[in-house]
Amino acid sequence: MEQVRRLGAIECVEVAAKSVLNRVKGMPFAWSINPYRGCWHQCVFCYARRTHAFLEEDGVRGWGRIYVKVNAPQVLRDELSRPRWRREYVALGTVTDPYQPVEGTYRITRRIVAELARARTPAGLITRSPLICRDADVLEELARRAELQITISLPTLDADVARKLEPTVAPPSKRLFTLQTLASRGLCVGISVAPIVPHLTDSRENFRAIVRAARDCGASFLWSNVLYLREEARDSFFLFLREHYPEYVREYERIYARIHPPRELRERLQRRFNSEMRAAELPRRSTIIPPAQDEQLALFR
Repeated sequence: MEQVRRLGAIECVEVAAKSVLNRVKGMPFAWSINPYRGCWHQCVFCYARRTHAFLEEDGVRGWGRIYVKVNAPQVLRDELSRPRWRREYVALGTVTDPYQPVEGTYRITRRIVAELARARTPAGLITRSPLICRDADVLEELARRAELQITISLPTLDADVARKLEPTVAPPSKRLFTLQTLASRGLCVGISVAPIVPHLTDSRENFRAIVRAARDCGASFLWSNVLYLREEARDSFFLFLREHYPEYVREYERIYARIHPPRELRERLQRRFNSEMRAAELPRRSTIIPPAQDEQLALFR
């Protein structure tokens, strides 16, 4: 039977998951884990809004319910213990933020990371939340035993624009501090400048500021992706534009006639970002490196 727990304005529905590892196709990784269905953040551009529509909630104007997979760490331990598991790379946070505020109460992501470390399974994790710093100890353990890459999402350093795009997310300065904190512990951590939002976060000055700040805070890598809009995310984003930037509505109707903007625009913005990356000369970082595979196997003999 489902249990419901209220955290502020959000109802947390505690559910038992039958499986945790999700097979993924068409991505650079084969497996993913999402400890939560639904996301507290409610970023205006997020494609996870579709999740709430599936759950028969309003994925456009907001929602009040998140599903918490309370048994996920135990289920994951069983899945990683199966003889056919080959320690393939696992991505955490592909749909919803694994360190969204409810994680402060439930600590499910922390226990999942511990299980991945126990099973020596390499992983990547993407988040917008400084809460990840709480788990530096288990993240270090995973980095030592397998492999770990952490990505902090940061589309702009403009605090006002960030607050409008990501209304419940920590400001850019705190996310940079998160990057610096994790990098100082030897973890491989970087920045995703995603999404690049045309006319709002696509300037050369914004790219230059982010890249240089990331470099100075210890980033090992950066990558970017241009905004795309489908289904509920499209409706949500146009509501956002009409409220905050009505002058861009007609332009967005033109460039987002389809899910993705025109290829020429995407390529131009990517070239702009890449040129700032080259100019910043991101240094090669020394990070925690796990033992070679043969050394790991020796531990089981």
